[in-house]
Amino acid sequence: MCTINNIKGDVEIQRLPVNSEEYLINDWTIKYTKSHILHSMCTTSEVCSSLPEKRCLLCVYLNELELPHLPEMVFANNKLILNHKSGLSVDFNALDALRRVSNGKQSIKVAHSDTWKDSRAPENLEEKIKPFDWTFSSDYRGGVSGSSSMSETDERIDIERLKEKEKILFYQELMLYEDELHDNGISSCTIKIRVMPSSFFVLLRFFLRVDNVMVRINDTRVFHDFNSDYVLREYTNRECGVTELNLPLTVFGDPNLLSPHMPLRTAVYEKIKIPVCSDLN
Repeated sequence: MCTINNIKGDVEIQRLPVNSEEYLINDWTIKYTKSHILHSMCTTSEVCSSLPEKRCLLCVYLNELELPHLPEMVFANNKLILNHKSGLSVDFNALDALRRVSNGKQSIKVAHSDTWKDSRAPENLEEKIKPFDWTFSSDYRGGVSGSSSMSETDERIDIERLKEKEKILFYQELMLYEDELHDNGISSCTIKIRVMPSSFFVLLRFFLRVDNVMVRINDTRVFHDFNSDYVLREYTNRECGVTELNLPLTVFGDPNLLSPHMPLRTAVYEKIKIPVCSDLN
């Protein structure tokens, strides 16, 4: 593990230690990077304003996202990338997840929500009144690139198979972003991956709990059996009002316990075909 002592508060996040690891298995290279949260202030404003190509990460986020402000904690360097030797790539990162946050007016309200938004909005009045989804809800499913084809499918990820005991060769969990909604709940986007001898499984989860109002869970599951020539991706959206669930309060803090009790609103099932590799040798 890389550590740096006596780090000053104005050090740019690019200079903070980044933990990374690669794992190779069956024509796949699985890589993650993990580091600290994004700083809340730019310390190189002159450079960032005059040389866009040299912007700090904070300014990259502020310029590329049309949001009045960012979540309290954004892990800009946290990324997961799965590369197949054919050129197929599946990746996950915070910036793309936040691109999916709506800029439209958000109908969810809680007690003191107007006061909360006023306290966090920029000084500029035009930006201050700009509507956006203050819950940072995202239907992000990860990115797919390469010459692969994608289609809808009737095939489903075998969840029971995933419950079977199999040696875990590689495991990692990453936080992409999180916000406590000014003590009115929680909004978080996380990703987990585990690699077994027979397959890999990824769970990307957006979890929202607005206290005494509603809950929402957007899950993206990615599964690949190493003996197959395709990857399965499933996206589900579950949400409902708190009063619709007759559950102990402790359950509302655990999306794993909460999800089975929530109604399914949207589901998308896809098959990503892995391109055929041409052997040039």
